Amino acid sequence: MEHIQYDHILVRYGELSTKGKNRKDFIKKLTDNIRASLSAYDKLTYERTFDRLYIHLHGTQPEEICTILKEIFGLSSFSLCLKIRSDLDAIVETGFQVAMERGQGTFKVETRRHDKKFPLISDQINRAVATKILKESEMKVDVHHPDLRIGIEVREEFTYVMADTVKGAGGYPVGMGGKALLMLSGGIDSPVAGYLTMKRGVEIECIHYASPPYTSSSAQKKVLDLAGIISKYQGRIKVHIIPFTDLQLAIYKHCDESYAITIMRRMMYRIAQRVAQKYKCLAIVNGESIGQVASQTLESMQTINQVIDMPVIRPVVTYDKLEIIDLARRINTYETSILPFEDCCTIFTPKNPVTKPHPEKAEKMEAGWDFETLIDECIEKMETVIVTPTTSQEDDLF
Repeated sequence: MEHIQYDHILVRYGELSTKGKNRKDFIKKLTDNIRASLSAYDKLTYERTFDRLYIHLHGTQPEEICTILKEIFGLSSFSLCLKIRSDLDAIVETGFQVAMERGQGTFKVETRRHDKKFPLISDQINRAVATKILKESEMKVDVHHPDLRIGIEVREEFTYVMADTVKGAGGYPVGMGGKALLMLSGGIDSPVAGYLTMKRGVEIECIHYASPPYTSSSAQKKVLDLAGIISKYQGRIKVHIIPFTDLQLAIYKHCDESYAITIMRRMMYRIAQRVAQKYKCLAIVNGESIGQVASQTLESMQTINQVIDMPVIRPVVTYDKLEIIDLARRINTYETSILPFEDCCTIFTPKNPVTKPHPEKAEKMEAGWDFETLIDECIEKMETVIVTPTTSQEDDLF
């Protein structure tokens, strides 16, 4: 059987269909995100209906399109399909062609009859298509766990016949939930936290704390590479790089070593809030998980959080390390995260960090020196890199 040249891709909205009065806004945002992600393919056209989006391929090969669609949040599922006239003979013949492309195994026919004037009900259409396949091939019906599902959607003017359903990324369209600032280190956890945040429709920018010469240019490139990997979920990501060396050295000069990590995190949060407010981010996001390190006990979180007054989102807060690693592997950040280039947190880790810091003690240590001027300098010297899945990071520094 000759390979079928599918002419459309049918996109399903899934969870977006439950959004009530906001439904149109969610679907419009999803459509805009799909168009932006597929902007390089200029032959594509789009038709949006109440419960579907149809992408007309106009001869474009669908393989690359499908790969991109799998990574777009807010998209429930999609299928390659053929648009034909709403005629039983055409439906039966096209359904048979779809089955013969697979050529073996089991199948199930599933019809949705949107046009109630069509003379046959869904079950009759299912039987007509299945009968031809059973008569003219060795394929068998399996209504529970088929190897191939042949979908048929009968509308008034046209019918769409499709092959298997491909699962999408789910979640909400990126941008519908506002914008947040991700504290992006070179570790395993924070890229996963960024991914999960985008999945709920929140656009992200990133902030990274660099401490040259104690941290290398390779460590910074590693962070930009991580941002590049997760940028495919929203198209582009800004990474704000904070020169943290002077402030970090001052912390170790003026504070007890056991409190160094606590004070350092408090400084990072202060800087993050000011950067977030500058770029209209509504929350700070990080990869903290309860009890994973000294600064991630509940007591530490309370003491550190005390210095800011904006929300902090911790998407992996209840995940254990193996769960985070599994997700990092799935989104392809793990191999980059484990490259042996250390960030400022790992290089300056004290031997015996306090796990239950007291806010009053942290405040007393901070009161003895002028950290505000150093914070101002960090923000003044901040550099911003715009990262996309395809552009060279070195060319985007400004």
